[in-house]
Amino acid sequence: MTAVNELESAEVVEAELVDDALLPAVAPPASPTETTVDQHTILHPGEALPSAADAPRYTRRDFEVSEETARRLEEESAPVNTGRNYRNQRRLFAEWCEEMGRVARPCTTATYVEYCAHLIARGMSPNTVGTYLSAVRTWMPDDRKPGTGQARGLLREYRKQWLKRNRVRKAPAITDAMTRAMVDTCDVRHPVGLRDRFVLLVGRRALNRRIELADLTVQDLTVEEGGVAQWVAFSKNDQDAHGEETWVPAGDDEGPYDPVRATRDWLNCLHRLGVESGPVLRALTVAGTLQSRATATVRGDFVTGDAVNDWIRGRAYAAGLPGWQDITAHGLRRGGAQEIADAGGDPTKQGRWKPGSATVKKEYLDRARSRAENPWHRVNRRGAG
Repeated sequence: MTAVNELESAEVVEAELVDDALLPAVAPPASPTETTVDQHTILHPGEALPSAADAPRYTRRDFEVSEETARRLEEESAPVNTGRNYRNQRRLFAEWCEEMGRVARPCTTATYVEYCAHLIARGMSPNTVGTYLSAVRTWMPDDRKPGTGQARGLLREYRKQWLKRNRVRKAPAITDAMTRAMVDTCDVRHPVGLRDRFVLLVGRRALNRRIELADLTVQDLTVEEGGVAQWVAFSKNDQDAHGEETWVPAGDDEGPYDPVRATRDWLNCLHRLGVESGPVLRALTVAGTLQSRATATVRGDFVTGDAVNDWIRGRAYAAGLPGWQDITAHGLRRGGAQEIADAGGDPTKQGRWKPGSATVKKEYLDRARSRAENPWHRVNRRGAG
C-alpha cells in the first residue's frame, strides 16, 4: 500500500480509527514471569516488579468506538476549513515522500527537516510553511513524532529573510467615518441592506472576528434598552467553547448608525422571513428572500467567513472608499480596537484577546500612545499660540 493510499484509508487528526487491515499485530504471549517495566515505571518500597501476567489482555472491543462516537470524532476534529486544509497538506506530504522514496508515516526527523527545506525552496510564506509542518506532525502517532528543533531553526532564519523582502500588508482598519459611509449604502427597505447594516455596526462595536459573526445565532443576541448583549460561544482564544458575553452599547443617537436599532431591525426582518432560531446571518437572494441551502457546504444555513468578507468589501466599493478591494471584515475589528485605544481605553476584553496580549499592546495601545505623544503636536500647539 502506498503512502497516499494509506492516507486516504486512515485519516488522523486527534484520535485514530483503523480498519482491520491496519490493526497492530498481536504480540506472541509473553512468559508470565517476564517483567514489564520501562523508563516510566515507578516502584514503591517493597513493591514487586510487574510481570506479563499482570498486564491487561486487550480484545477488538477495546479498540472499537460506536458509529455515533465515530461521527462525533469526524465532526469535532477541527473547524471545517482547517480540517480540509490539513487533509490536503498531509496528502501533499505523502505524495512528496512517495516521490522521494521516503516513508511518510511515521516519518523520520530527517524527512521532516528535508520537507521543511522543500517548502521553503518553493517560496511559501513562513506562516504557510509552519501550517504545513503542523499538519504533518499532528498526523504522526504520539510516540513517533519527528523532532522539531532543526525545522524550527530553518523556519526562523527563513522568516528573517522573508520579512526583509516582504512587508506583511494587513487589512485596512475601518474607521468610524468609513463605517458610516458604508452604512449609508444600505437600503433599510431591503433585507440585504438590513443585514449588512447589522454586520457593519455590531461587528465593529463587538470587535468580532469574521467567523464569530458567521457563527452567531438568533439565541446569541439579547436586545436591551441600553445596548445588545452578544454571546460569543466560541472564539480563537476559547477553543474549549466556554463562551463569553460581549456588550455592545447603544450609539449616541437612535439614528441609522445605532447598533441597537440595527440589531432590532434585522431580527424583525428575520422574523418576517420565517427565521426564529439558528444562524443570524443568512444568504439572501437579490429579491431579499432566503437562499436555498440544499446544496450548501457542511455549514448548512451558516454562511462562511468569506461570505462576510464579500459583503463588507461590496459595501466599501458601493461607498467609493479608496482601496476598497483590500477591505475585509477584519477591518471592523481593527478599526474599532484602534478607536478604543486612541480614546485611552484597552480593547482586550471587548475583543476577546488573552489578558496581556502582545498583539493588543503592539498594534493598538503602543500605536495610540506613540501618535498621542508625537513631538509635532507640541510644535503645532506652539504655532497655534
